[in-house]
Amino acid sequence: MKEGVIFTLFLIFLTSVCDTVNQLFLKSAINSLPAPSGNILKIVKFILKLILIPRVWISLLFSITSLCIWLFVLSRADLSFAFSADSMHYILIAIASRFILKERVSFKRWLGIVFVVIGIVIISFS
Repeated sequence: MKEGVIFTLFLIFLTSVCDTVNQLFLKSAINSLPAPSGNILKIVKFILKLILIPRVWISLLFSITSLCIWLFVLSRADLSFAFSADSMHYILIAIASRFILKERVSFKRWLGIVFVVIGIVIISFS
């Protein structure tokens, strides 16, 4: 495999890591508030409370970092390759959900993740 491809895959992996951390911070922030119910006023208050949580802003930083890296990746690789390889975030999200958020991940979901990994490997070598 060419050095440029390995570096591009590393950058794609880095965007997936940033996206995963982004989602973990957002989930943590949203879980810290009671779910909104009912009218539009309660929903607006909920959103305003959410915006004041520092984890939301940290999440935004990871999202911006991911976007910047992704734009660089797109300048180096075909979209079809980059987007397929970016499917790694499905794997990272499932692992983080299971071990960090302590969510249950079913056998069928793990099996699906295995198929995603196989697909990533096949696309990476094509």
